Amino acid sequence: MVKFLYLIMITIRKSAETDIPSIFLLIKEFSTFQKTPEKFFITPEQMQADKDLFNCFIAEDTTSNNIVGYACFSIIYYSWSGKSLYLDDLFVKENYRGQNIGSLLMNAVIEFAKENNCKKMRWQVSKWNAHAQTFYKKLGAVIDDVEINCDLVF
Repeated sequence: MVKFLYLIMITIRKSAETDIPSIFLLIKEFSTFQKTPEKFFITPEQMQADKDLFNCFIAEDTTSNNIVGYACFSIIYYSWSGKSLYLDDLFVKENYRGQNIGSLLMNAVIEFAKENNCKKMRWQVSKWNAHAQTFYKKLGAVIDDVEINCDLVF
């Protein structure tokens, strides 16, 4: 059996307004990966309207100019710890996984949090996603099962 090694060049950068259509498609793909496509309500138009609140780093394959991953986040305030960063999504397209792209995106978000004097980062991981849990634990994250999500959708 012959194995092929594909060399790609990845650039991590802050997203631009022109990236919204591509990011939208990745978010939609992520909702399917999460097994919750019924919770997917966002539109590119809403993303555009909310552009001042939308913080995102993207991973771009510079050999094809395709966006292959993203990390979406917000600066928030927690009463117990102060200024913090909430990572909403971290996603890499399936055929690009295992190439350190998730680590590159995560490191970009961590650096952003530190540069903006955040006291901590918080995010969620699905109970079924053992691979992601292992990845986060290697970063030093503590995963607790004390809190349960509450959503009120308008």
